[in-house]
Amino acid sequence: MAGATDVNPTRMELIITKDRIKLAGKGHKLLKQKRDALILEFFKILKKAQDLRGQLALKMAVGYKSLALAETYHNMQELTKVSLDLRKEIDIDIEVRNVMGVKIPNINTKMETKHFLSLPTYSVAATSAKIDSAVEDFNEILAMVIKLAETETAMKRLIIEIEKTKRRVNALEFVLIPRLEEQQKLISFRLDEMERDSFVSLKSIKRKLEKEKKDKEEAAANA
Repeated sequence: MAGATDVNPTRMELIITKDRIKLAGKGHKLLKQKRDALILEFFKILKKAQDLRGQLALKMAVGYKSLALAETYHNMQELTKVSLDLRKEIDIDIEVRNVMGVKIPNINTKMETKHFLSLPTYSVAATSAKIDSAVEDFNEILAMVIKLAETETAMKRLIIEIEKTKRRVNALEFVLIPRLEEQQKLISFRLDEMERDSFVSLKSIKRKLEKEKKDKEEAAANA
């Protein structure tokens, strides 16, 4: 945008500047509403993520305890074979919801509904209740990790958009709007100055014309 000193001090320029201030003010208001809505959504998801992290930490502790107990009864080869035999088909369906222009993923997972004990690859005879417990725990951990990934992704996207929106709000509030307001003041000042100059010039012309008229009248009277 041209500097304030380069502004053409005309009525039309003043009208245009006032319109730009109004438009910038509306944009500033909308961006602030967007920023506030995004921040609100962020804290909602943050609370959900914090709860999930807490639950996951507790479940991980339980799962590793179960695994450690299983390791005392079975060697690593046996446990590795069980883990390979328990591979499940996991379908992940990602839906996207729009929050103030930000695409937030909703991850829906579909795992095999069969209990691991009923799987043909799982040998009840070759395992023990200790392995059963560990498998059960880590099945739950997997579902929790996927859900946490959803919230973490949503939070990252929201943070990026919040920062972008904050920069735009600040640019309007502290740069563009003050600059336009200063431009408006300068144009108004110059227009007032030009009007005063015009008024003084008109008064001077009027006095000159009145003097010329008076001189003519006096000359005519003395003739």
